Amino acid sequence: MPVEEKVFWKNSLFTAEGLWREGTGESGVVICHPHPLMGGSMYNNVVETIRDVFSGYGCATLRFNFRGVGASTGNYDEGRGEKQDILSACEYMKSRGVKKIILAGYSFGAWVSSRLLKDRPALIHSTIFVSPPQKYFDFDWSGLEDTVEFMVCGDSDPFCDADDLKKNAEYIHAQMKVLPATDHFYAGREAQLAKCLSQYIHEKKLDFNENGVKV
Repeated sequence: MPVEEKVFWKNSLFTAEGLWREGTGESGVVICHPHPLMGGSMYNNVVETIRDVFSGYGCATLRFNFRGVGASTGNYDEGRGEKQDILSACEYMKSRGVKKIILAGYSFGAWVSSRLLKDRPALIHSTIFVSPPQKYFDFDWSGLEDTVEFMVCGDSDPFCDADDLKKNAEYIHAQMKVLPATDHFYAGREAQLAKCLSQYIHEKKLDFNENGVKV
């Protein structure tokens, strides 16, 4: 498996920092981390689990730090500038030859991604959310129909009520999985999350190795 490479790119007036891993096909996943003001960064157990699963299937991966985190310059912008951060990460991935971009948002990363998806950027091919914190942030699911393919959360998540998320998953036509005995942080539950993501890839018959994502 290729090693990750520390990379930097221009993000408007700022500089973005990320870790890039080459894939074997034309698909790549951009992974968005949890809340910057609560210790969130690209060095996160869930972010790394998403990376490992997709990389294991030959998908290129890019995890990155939002503005103001690590070596990414700028300051926290309450989700506004962070939309631009995601777009810049997608543009960087495209510059590395990726043709089909999967967006994976965890917690705060899912919330910012949901706001970005309302603009329906052509860069993004498909999207998954891990534990979107709808009890912490105001999620507006209207307009997100058919933009998110898959969502997963734990049954003991204080920031994301599984029953409410099921209703919203049905509303936007997203597939959803609830992991038992799991809270928002997935400590000790990384293997279960990985298995869940792998099952999704198998069920959707996704192929990252030769011709990109095929459904």
